[in-house]
Amino acid sequence: MPELPEVETVRLGLKPALEDRVILKAQIRRGDLRRPFPARFTERLEGRAVRALRRRAKYILADLDSGETLVIHLGMSGRMSVYAAGHRRRLGDYVYNPAPESAGHDKHDHVILDTDAPARIVFNDHRRFGLMTLIATDALEENPLFEDIGIEPLSAGFGAAYLAQALAGKKPPVKSALLDQRVVAGLGNIYVCEALFLAHISPKRLAGAVRRDEVVRLARAIKSVLKAAIKAGGSTLRDHAQATGDPGNFQHRFLVYGREGKPCKGTRCGGTVKRIVQAGRSSFYCPRCQT
Repeated sequence: MPELPEVETVRLGLKPALEDRVILKAQIRRGDLRRPFPARFTERLEGRAVRALRRRAKYILADLDSGETLVIHLGMSGRMSVYAAGHRRRLGDYVYNPAPESAGHDKHDHVILDTDAPARIVFNDHRRFGLMTLIATDALEENPLFEDIGIEPLSAGFGAAYLAQALAGKKPPVKSALLDQRVVAGLGNIYVCEALFLAHISPKRLAGAVRRDEVVRLARAIKSVLKAAIKAGGSTLRDHAQATGDPGNFQHRFLVYGREGKPCKGTRCGGTVKRIVQAGRSSFYCPRCQT
């Protein structure tokens, strides 16, 4: 499943084609994704201006001038591709290719939005675990999708003080605690593994046993790895692609994730990356660097 950097990368790529733009036409090619589309979905989108395009955890939020927000979740395999109308075109910091004849006609192209950029946005999801719905903007935080989501790790409020309080007294391993979306929003397996390595903390350590000095390192590492991954366009392991169609590049910079049996990249370590399974998820770490 795409994690925070991949979702943020997609949001940034959508922004020039969607934010402060008008949705001229909306099409759906089936009645549902993970759940049915809301009533009059296309009618409620067409003619609406997007006032802001933001992210909450792993959701992309397009605030409309109608007082509703288009909520998008990519699921396991969803992609959102932006195509320029007519010819190759630069919008903001991105260059988009012209739409091929097949854009919007693949059997897995489930939602198509045409905007006055002019651009075409195509949501493709062959597993159909994604989601698109409309929710009143002023009721988002109370909606079941968002009511239990924790703090954003790139926000000003996230730091050592918050993390120390959130982990205090918790009995699960620190790896599991960080994957709990009620504790920190948007973190997933890849970036928790990488952050724990940077902080020199074993994923097996109990969350409540992480010392204050380690929490300081961990909070700093979480912010650092997320920012670096966003700058690199996210990590493409299977399905992730940026809105331009380009893959992410952060997978080439993994320090431990997916590197089982390979030498540790820690300075003067000499150890070997190990893989264990925690709560059904693979954890990669160096037993020498991370204690």
